[in-house]
Amino acid sequence: MWFRGRQPETSVWKRFRSAADGFVFTKEDDYYSAHVVAHAERIVDLFLALMEQLPPAVDVSIVDVRDKRKWRGDRLALPDVRDALTRIKSLVAAAGGVEIAVYSSEDQLTLNPMLELFIYARTDRWLYLLQGKGLEERRMVRTNSWKVSHHEFQPAPELTSALDSLVDSLGLTPA
Repeated sequence: MWFRGRQPETSVWKRFRSAADGFVFTKEDDYYSAHVVAHAERIVDLFLALMEQLPPAVDVSIVDVRDKRKWRGDRLALPDVRDALTRIKSLVAAAGGVEIAVYSSEDQLTLNPMLELFIYARTDRWLYLLQGKGLEERRMVRTNSWKVSHHEFQPAPELTSALDSLVDSLGLTPA
């Protein structure tokens, strides 16, 4: 019998990715940035999964581009923020139109209204975290921003209601 070493586990991220999934990683003068593109459900799941890498207290900014409403919260417990966002993830993935930024003094994760993920950080650790999720670094990614303008989002009353509940549960204030 031949014995082989342990086979690497196939990541769910690798198994269900599309050819368009990927990211661009760049170094600016004093920070690193990543632009991540994948299908809607995956990008929202990835946003929530990567939030686990943030510190226990985070700041949050939410913009509802449909109704032109903005909220903000400072020094919120990360588990509370993740739980609240997890409850609305399917609505966000289905409708878009909401910008959610979760950040600390070192890192920022932003899900834009067109369901693209942007990461800004003082270190390059996000490069390795994205690769660990099965995403491929590319020179350029096809953005979703061209598909819908800010004024063309269809009404999403369920998402609007869910955002109101989220704002109340986290104690966010109008910005």
